[in-house]
Amino acid sequence: MRELSFAELDTERTELLPTRETLTFGNTNFANVWATNSSMALNAATFASLAHSEAWQAITVTQG
Repeated sequence: MRELSFAELDTERTELLPTRETLTFGNTNFANVWATNSSMALNAATFASLAHSEAWQAITVTQG
């Protein structure tokens, strides 16, 4: 990733996001968030053994 020069940075534009009332439908604004974290580890208790571990994460967000 390279750095931007001041000339390149000056060409960038910004704009404000709409107000929260504009983003909602009527008076309802809700989000259903479902997250899970699980992991598993295995280590055979022997001399010079190897250990292995895995972890999973899932996040689901629905908004309406």
